Amino acid sequence: MKFFCFFLFTKRRLLTLPASGLPWLLLGNIIVAALQFTDPLLFGRVIGLLAGGADFNAIIAWIALWAMVGLGGIAASMVIAWRADRLAHRVRLAAMARFYDHALSLPPAFHTETDSGRLMKIMITGADAMFNLVLTFLRNHLATFIAALVLMPLTLLVNWRLALVLIGLLAVFSALTWAVIRRTEGGQARAQRWHLKLAGIAQDTLANVTLVQSYTGLDAERARFDQIASQVIRHQFPVLTWWAVANMLSRAASTVAVITIVALGSLMMTAGSARIEDIVSFIGLALLLIGRLEGAMGFVAQLSAEKPNLAAFFAVFEAPNRVPEVADAPALRSGPGAVVFEAVRFAYRQDAPVLHEVSFAAAAGQTIALVGATGAGKSTAMALLQRLWDPDQGIVRIDGQDISGVSLDSLRAAIGVVFQDSPVLNRSVRDNLLLGKPDASDTELFAALRLAQAEKFVRAMPEGLDTVVGERGGNLSGGQRQRLAIARAALKNPPILVLDEATSALDAATEAEVATGLAALMQGRTSFIIAHRLSTVRAADEILVFDAGRIVERGEFAELLAQDGRFAALVRTQRAV
Repeated sequence: MKFFCFFLFTKRRLLTLPASGLPWLLLGNIIVAALQFTDPLLFGRVIGLLAGGADFNAIIAWIALWAMVGLGGIAASMVIAWRADRLAHRVRLAAMARFYDHALSLPPAFHTETDSGRLMKIMITGADAMFNLVLTFLRNHLATFIAALVLMPLTLLVNWRLALVLIGLLAVFSALTWAVIRRTEGGQARAQRWHLKLAGIAQDTLANVTLVQSYTGLDAERARFDQIASQVIRHQFPVLTWWAVANMLSRAASTVAVITIVALGSLMMTAGSARIEDIVSFIGLALLLIGRLEGAMGFVAQLSAEKPNLAAFFAVFEAPNRVPEVADAPALRSGPGAVVFEAVRFAYRQDAPVLHEVSFAAAAGQTIALVGATGAGKSTAMALLQRLWDPDQGIVRIDGQDISGVSLDSLRAAIGVVFQDSPVLNRSVRDNLLLGKPDASDTELFAALRLAQAEKFVRAMPEGLDTVVGERGGNLSGGQRQRLAIARAALKNPPILVLDEATSALDAATEAEVATGLAALMQGRTSFIIAHRLSTVRAADEILVFDAGRIVERGEFAELLAQDGRFAALVRTQRAV
């Protein structure tokens, strides 16, 4: 599809619009500008004929021409409104789709630092700003700019003295209004930052309303909301005051222009250098152009007001990505799933390394356990395996391939993850399972549920596979969520499996049920088990003991106990509890 660029006055920003319907929009605006500009000239001509006692038929002919011009303007305006509305809606949806797609591709580091409420407000307000600006410009103001830049100089041919007065008055009005708008720019940006913060606080509280209610924090949250709302008002009200000044200037401009043209025109008529129709025409032109320019200045004010929203919208696209994907990166070659870490070092912040020279190898089909205290680096190592981040030094390989050189989709398709908190979407059971295999049949879905020990409770649900699980899986128990996560990973059928504290939050009876599903899922796969509960790693082929970002011990369960080192100390601690 062809595109053209429409400048949005937002620090080098460009919004690209689809060309569909643009020729009609441009033609319609040119026609509207020409006809509206002709309207006061025809009005003045009719008044001149009436004042001069012209032939009745001549007057009727000019009135008929005037009516045709009016009808033509109405028809052109209808075409503009029809086309502009459709184009603006396409722009909004395209902007939201692009933002959504880009935000989904950003690494966890970005989402950790940016709360979801703020991100949603940025997407909605940014897309709405584009919609409103495109719609109002194409439907209302493009004709104004055409008239001001092309047609207004032609008034010099009608009466150059009155034309110069009109142009001068319009220039003064535009300059004063522009100064007011520029005066409000910084205040509007500050107000918008508080608007975004207000949205983030509200989303965070609503997402954790049970926590807030449990700790009787409603009054504190209301106070926090009111405090931020007061900051919004503090920064927004001065801006509104200046906009009121701009509105007053536009009203004054109309009055001053009409009085000036009438007074000057009267003197010129006395001197014989102007006709009554010239004065009437220029009064009509003044009212038309000032009204149009008032709207245009309002559009510029709207553009200035939306500038922070657009800046925040485009800033998401410029967020640094710590996991860049090589252009035209090849897919990860299908293999058995052997994994190698070679002297891997990583830090979330440069002054606080999380992993130091971590090296290990997992042969295809092996089960590797990662144990150690909280913050020792276990989950970070597995995050590097999935390329949620890239190591600062060292290489991670799968089946001999450096994972930094393959496409992210193919890499993550080769790795199945069962998380500790088993996140689910607020959709049906079916939709959550299809994340593992979008084209899976019901037969495949139930086979995966059977493997995960989940078929029975899913069939007992009111709508079976089509039962909605609720926000954060609120309609499911913890064990049910975990079993759905296992079924989802089974549908994905990856050669590599990561179990991130997959049973740590479950009671003993539920853990036994889930463990059966996990055992079936791990068959024939290279599996990594991140565990604090050390009794769950007895059958691992190798246990890696992490401490302060280093692997300090490695071996089988019995071997590590016999060494009486760090692992044995952890086991004794848990047995004592």
